[in-house]
Amino acid sequence: MSESDIPRPTTEATEATEVTEATEATEATEADRAGDWLIERALSGPRPGSGALVPLAVDHSSADSEVGGEHLPGRVSDVDEWGRSEHMRAIARRLYDPVYSKWFRAEWEGLEHIPTSGGALIVANHAAAIPSDAPVIIHGIEKELGRPVYGLADNFFRRLPFVGTLWSRLGGLPAHPDNAYRLLSEQGQLVLVFPEGSKGPAKTYSERYQLRRFGRGGFVEIAMQAGVPVIPIAVVGAEESMPTLFRLPSIASVIGAPYVPVTANMLALGPLGAITYFPAKFKLRVLEPVEFNVPPGQDRYSQSRVMDWSEAIRDRIQNALYDMLRSRESVWFG
Repeated sequence: MSESDIPRPTTEATEATEVTEATEATEATEADRAGDWLIERALSGPRPGSGALVPLAVDHSSADSEVGGEHLPGRVSDVDEWGRSEHMRAIARRLYDPVYSKWFRAEWEGLEHIPTSGGALIVANHAAAIPSDAPVIIHGIEKELGRPVYGLADNFFRRLPFVGTLWSRLGGLPAHPDNAYRLLSEQGQLVLVFPEGSKGPAKTYSERYQLRRFGRGGFVEIAMQAGVPVIPIAVVGAEESMPTLFRLPSIASVIGAPYVPVTANMLALGPLGAITYFPAKFKLRVLEPVEFNVPPGQDRYSQSRVMDWSEAIRDRIQNALYDMLRSRESVWFG
């Protein structure tokens, strides 16, 4: 989920998002169409080269319809214009809560810093070969505060069969500036991004809790333009849940993946380790919101000021991580 993938919105990017629902339907896989036509109709895929989605009005009318030869009386969908299904989120919450509560035993500090209404851009450190921090953050905020969280991810994940569709159902979107701006400014939602991008989870165990550069500071510029605060979160525990021992760059290059890790989980658990996390204790500290004293909606902001704020936010998260690690007595028990 790279902030470098969410630069300042441009006119060209906006024009690129004006695609039709029919275009997305031709790009969707046959399995997706057969499996869930209601949610698919609420999604809009980008033109080649664009990661933006066009929010579509969801048909909540009670008119009868016919799909795939099947008569559907009173078709009503809970899917929003971004493809997020509250029904799917409710199922996911029930299934994931034992992992969150019993396996990772997540503890929060500073939840009062997350606003109960209005838009805010949440940024956090990113870790684990298969990142475990995103679902913990999203689930925790929804469980504790009752607010939905939309996660922005690299477009690579949306292209994966089943994974991309499931990610959309659960509130995931391609990391594109138009998506972030609409959610933050126009809809007042909480949006989660990881400024380290794929460089975060690609770190090896020896590099744990050493934050990578926050790209070009695009997340700061998006927050400035939308007129919303940035909420930094420091996460301890994800690094140890699935630590990478070494990477296989040649294989990653062949399959077009950001990285291909070999993890301690694989060595300890065999094939099961590819999808099983270690029960590391999660602690999350929400830091004070960062407000920007600039007028929203401008076409351009001082790049030096954007970079200064980006580095300052990175330093705040890094210092919080060091402080949390100093007080931690055990990887497994906190």
